[in-house]
Amino acid sequence: MFEPVIAPSGTLLGLLQRGRGDGTLHALTAPRAEALAALNHCVLSDPRHDWQVENRSLYYARLYLDLSGELDEIERHLFDAEDLLDSCESRTGLALAVLGHLASYGRRDALALLRRYAASGSNWAWALDELALRDDDEGLRALAEPVLARFTTDAEGEAELAAAVRDSFEPRPWRLWADDSRESIATRVRAAQETGCFDRWQRQMSSSGPRPGWSVRAVFEWAQQGIERGAALHVPAARCLMAVAGPEDRPEILQAARTGDDGARCTALRYLADGNDPDALDLIEGAVADGSTLAVDAAVDAFERMRSMAAVDRARGWVHRPDALGAAAGRMLACRGGAQDSDLVLGALREAVRGEGPDAPTLWTLVDGAGRLGIACAAPVLRHVYRETASSHLRGRAAHALAATDPSFAAGFAVECLWDCEETTREIAARHAETGDARVVDQLRRLAADPAEEAEVQTAVRSRIGPERPAM
Repeated sequence: MFEPVIAPSGTLLGLLQRGRGDGTLHALTAPRAEALAALNHCVLSDPRHDWQVENRSLYYARLYLDLSGELDEIERHLFDAEDLLDSCESRTGLALAVLGHLASYGRRDALALLRRYAASGSNWAWALDELALRDDDEGLRALAEPVLARFTTDAEGEAELAAAVRDSFEPRPWRLWADDSRESIATRVRAAQETGCFDRWQRQMSSSGPRPGWSVRAVFEWAQQGIERGAALHVPAARCLMAVAGPEDRPEILQAARTGDDGARCTALRYLADGNDPDALDLIEGAVADGSTLAVDAAVDAFERMRSMAAVDRARGWVHRPDALGAAAGRMLACRGGAQDSDLVLGALREAVRGEGPDAPTLWTLVDGAGRLGIACAAPVLRHVYRETASSHLRGRAAHALAATDPSFAAGFAVECLWDCEETTREIAARHAETGDARVVDQLRRLAADPAEEAEVQTAVRSRIGPERPAM
């Protein structure tokens, strides 16, 4: 999937791509054609940097409802000839998820599109999962024949069918089909279910991982073999060392952490850091100075996992380093530092925004730290991150931090957060947004009554406004 192109944050398209609450509020006051064009652009060209984690589908579905939006563009996208050439689920996943939410709100046209696509589209499994949650038994039974027709009846086709049954997120359609009155369908699905269960058992029994009685050297060799195959195994290998290494093995592990190959070095560093070994911090610093990229990453990751006061003290000395270890030191202080470290965390936050922009991965931890430490001076930087980041998760973290640092949050960003795409952001807004604005009260009541809303959000809403009492 190509990296999405995100419009400026001050535009309607940019707001909707980011999933900001202001996107909905602006769309509802913009010309309807303009708002629908921007909405369709977002749904058909997924704007998320991490589409498997960030939420947008409920946010866009609610806006389709508010705008009484037609689904013609989604239909064209789903049944375009490109669907035959590009089977990547990221191309159609967002559109199908939006249709799923619309179907749950009673949009029959959305339900019909899902049924059609499950019968003929390349990303049929996603559509079937959406229908499993929303369609009735009759509608699902009607899909049995077209879905099973996708799989040939030879050995290869039956293996593919078994894998599809085994890997499905929602088992309801397959269970219905296994009990279908049509014997040809029921027999085939039951056989696929049995094959899938056997495959799981076989994989569990044929593990090629560590065995009882392995030596420290064998664990190191296993980790190196993983690297040579393109799989980083130093984390599970370090856990293996916990089981097989004794006090007499410490010299060998220390030597591996200093000069071993990448598999051994990464494993040893992780093992020593997790055990708070007194030499771990010096060895981590050495690996950052002369190790490979893989060793540097493993050393930094191992350092950030440490919980000792010695590690926090070392972070105070490393935080000014202009390398990965300096950045990790800033994150450690954000997570485990005290009030005396506020200036260091604020400096790391500002430097990350200046040097890497509002989407830098390091900001996730630094933003949390600014909120945890209550750094009031960080509010301007946090507001910038909130406005500009393309990550709805990072924006939600910024909202949490602003709630702890910015006195204007309740009357400002908290209001728009009630319409945000992330449920955790809506939850923090429900707890803080000032209810003097009539829009806030109306939205709180809507969230409380919406069956699609998350329970945590509704609990937060009801803590502010009950069913029989006015807003506080």
